[in-house]
Amino acid sequence: MNWFKKLLPRRPASQTVHQDDRDPKQSNAYDMIGGDNTLKAIAHSFYQRMQQGDDTRELLAVHRAPLAQSEQKLYEFLSGWLGGPQLFQQKYGHPALRARHMPFAIDEQLRDQWLICMRYALEQHITNPEHRQVIYRAIATLADHMRNQ
Repeated sequence: MNWFKKLLPRRPASQTVHQDDRDPKQSNAYDMIGGDNTLKAIAHSFYQRMQQGDDTRELLAVHRAPLAQSEQKLYEFLSGWLGGPQLFQQKYGHPALRARHMPFAIDEQLRDQWLICMRYALEQHITNPEHRQVIYRAIATLADHMRNQ
């Protein structure tokens, strides 16, 4: 998460939203894009897009129902990843994303479908194009790291 510090400038302490369970050394991308409500909306739009697109059928097929649980986990992960409260880590421990995704055959096609949904969600809810681009690039790198096929 410290790499966001290099990409997005920090706000002065007087402008930063205080959260008891936040690491003040982390990026403030969480605050800059709108915090909790924005991340909930991104996670929701991500799964809505996955369910609506013919181009994301294979990705939808590997997700367990109900999708609300996956949506909640994505929101919790993004919160900590973007410098907000470490919700995922508090519930489940270190994200260890690659290990958690090993049971699934993730190839370029699934990665690309995942990124279609994420790009859509980011476009819907992050108004600043620079912030949207920086976050998309970072999440695309992370998504590529999840490939195991």
